[in-house]
Amino acid sequence: MRTGGCQCGQIRYAITGEALALYVCHCLECQKQSASAFSVSLQVQSAGFRLTQGEPKEWTRDTDSGNRLVCAFCPNCGSRLFHRPAAADGEALVGNAWPGDTMTVKAGSLDEPVDLRPATHIWVSRKLPGVEIPEGAAQFPEEPA
Repeated sequence: MRTGGCQCGQIRYAITGEALALYVCHCLECQKQSASAFSVSLQVQSAGFRLTQGEPKEWTRDTDSGNRLVCAFCPNCGSRLFHRPAAADGEALVGNAWPGDTMTVKAGSLDEPVDLRPATHIWVSRKLPGVEIPEGAAQFPEEPA
């Protein structure tokens, strides 16, 4: 099990099951969201994620791939916590029964740090000059299919 939460401690979560992937995303949205060169996200099964304390605020945005993404953050400290697919029009959400099989958790919000060596780098077409991707790391110019 992995646990994590926001910077101020108001929001906490737990994840069961193995991580599906680890992404370093160089897209413009992740650069803005992280106020840095990229963001790091752990892809997990939605069914294995549960909030254990607090309620995050959410906002929804369009993605470069044409999907809609729900972005969750702490209403107190503003820490970004996770992303999940937006519900289709008219789709009801019940508790943690979110649409889609997977979601991504912001790796910096985990209690235990992740090892970036196996990470897949995505949107490298938008990578900032000077950012070095390790030799042999999987990478995609945009989002993989």
